[in-house]
Amino acid sequence: MDLGSADKILDFAIRKEEDAAKLYTDLAARMDRPYMKKTFEGFAREELGHKAKLVSVREGRKLVLSDEKVQDLKISDHLVDVRPSAELDYQQALILAMKEEKAAYKLYSDLAEAADDTGLKELFLALAQEEAKHKLRFEIEYDEQILSEN
Repeated sequence: MDLGSADKILDFAIRKEEDAAKLYTDLAARMDRPYMKKTFEGFAREELGHKAKLVSVREGRKLVLSDEKVQDLKISDHLVDVRPSAELDYQQALILAMKEEKAAYKLYSDLAEAADDTGLKELFLALAQEEAKHKLRFEIEYDEQILSEN
């Protein structure tokens, strides 16, 4: 992957992080319970943090990366897809969020696999791990708030 295509990939990833932040901001606005609203607002901030990391890499900065493995509860693997709508309840919002984080994880994993540059590969793997952490947090919330109630 040459520098020109690396910049295009970084720009694409930056747009994906902006989209994710907007999704979580929108979900926060739809929640009627304060803790639900706060959860999604926090994820929106984290996605903007990912965007900031990507922007700094595009500007030539190096990042300190973690190779921590994240557990996958695979809860979202067994749930029906949910589309964003004005009528989402908390369960549906969690499902949507889990699926989005899983897709983001796959995207960054695929980008890492395609990257020739070691720095970009490490960045994308680190971002994939961040998305896996988000998915795990949503899965834990789903397990505690939805599955334990049933």
